[in-house]
Order: sequence, then structure tokens, then C-alpha cells
Amino acid sequence: MIRVAVAGASGRMGRALVESLAGHPEARLAVALEVPGASAIGQDAGAAVGRNTGVAITADLAALAGADVLIDFTRPEGTLAHLAACRQHGVRPVIGTTGFDDVGKRAIADAAGELPLVIAPNFSVGINVLINLLDTAARALGDGYDVEVIEAHHRHKVDAPSGTALRLGEAVAHALGRDLKDCAVYGREGITGERDARTIGFATVRGGDVVGDHTVLFAGTGERVELTHKASSRATFAEGAVRAACWLMDRPAGAYDMRDVLGLG
Repeated sequence: MIRVAVAGASGRMGRALVESLAGHPEARLAVALEVPGASAIGQDAGAAVGRNTGVAITADLAALAGADVLIDFTRPEGTLAHLAACRQHGVRPVIGTTGFDDVGKRAIADAAGELPLVIAPNFSVGINVLINLLDTAARALGDGYDVEVIEAHHRHKVDAPSGTALRLGEAVAHALGRDLKDCAVYGREGITGERDARTIGFATVRGGDVVGDHTVLFAGTGERVELTHKASSRATFAEGAVRAACWLMDRPAGAYDMRDVLGLG
């Protein structure tokens, strides 16, 4: 059985991961991590979801020595601390955290020189199929369609646009021969002037308990094409991350994404 560590074990995604690992045929929960001082430390990792896992939540990163893979959907600063411990103990990271700055991205690239890791803004199978569909759509529709990416998430999400929205924008930009850094527009207010046809716009909604909605709109003259994915449960992300953890076990060092895991690359 693959020994899996879960970071942020008492959080929303952590609880979904604990649920996904319960009774899994290939993987089991071995380590449950939380930040120092968290109220859940010392409790069974499954207590919040009505399960007895036999794994107590801890803040001690040395516990990673007892894991093969770490699944981390926390925040950039926490993930980078966990990544350093993974390098120390030879643990393979599966990273769903978004919002890394350039320094964080370099740290992940450095770790990939020593360890196999999977990093993706979204571990849903459906979203990764959508990325492939966007490549096809953008190449077929070409430059005659304005592109907008609209995303919605719960009130607790701390980064915007979402990492998934940015990945969708990157897929479209690549297919159209553009660089997203040069063509992205992240907000409009006041007298903005006529829309530049080569831009890719982003609109962000935050509120309630929305798990994650993403739509890419291609607006042409006389017609619109909309490709949408809506997540109704974090279970889809958790199941994808556990699938990635199992896939990662026999891979050489390097950075992979969920499309590699699914054979869609």
C-alpha cells in the first residue's frame, strides 16, 4: 500500500482527501499534517468526517519520513516548507496549491530535479479534458473570436484569478500563438476603450460555498461558444490527487501535471 501524507488534514480539502483514502485499494493515509497550534492537532484525522483512521494529526514535519507521497492543497508558504521536508525525506509531492510567486516556482523546479512531483491547479479529470477541448476550439476558431475566462469560487479562496482559470487561459493563448503574460486583462473599470481583439479577459466571482465554476467564452460575430466545467464536490479533486499519488510512485524525477497522469499530454 502506498503511504500517503495529507497536508492541511483538518481543512476542507484535507477532509475530502481523508475520505478518498478510506478503503482505497492502493493507498492509505499514513501521515496527517496541520500548522502548529491548530485545534485539530492530536485528534484522529478522520474525526471530522466520522471515521477512525488511527492516524493522529501532527505539526511535526519529521513525520513525513513515514510517507511515500505528500498531497498538499494548502497555501504557498506552507507548501514550500513541506516541499523542503519532502526533499529531506525523499517523499514525492502532489501539489494542488496555487498562487506561487516566481521564487516559489523556482523552488518547485529545483525540487523536481531531485524528486518526481505532480503539480496542477486542478486535479479534476473533467477540467483536464476541458483543457484539451480548449486547444481544439481555439485552433479552429482562430483570431476572429474574443476570449473571456469567467471563474467563481467560495468566499475563502485567497488568490484570484484561480490557478485553474490561468491554466485555461494559458491553453487558449498557446493554441493561438500568444503569450498570456502579454495579452491577459484581469479587470476592467471606467472608460476602457474598445476591446483589443488579441486580449484574453478574466472575470472573478467570490462568494458563498461555490466549489469551483469555470467558463471559457469565445465570442464571435453572430455566435458564441462557451465551454464550462462546474465542480459540485471537492471529492473530484481529492480522487484525482490520490490517482496522481499512485501514478507518481514509479516515475523518475521531474515535474508532471495532471494531464500526464491522465495520458492527455
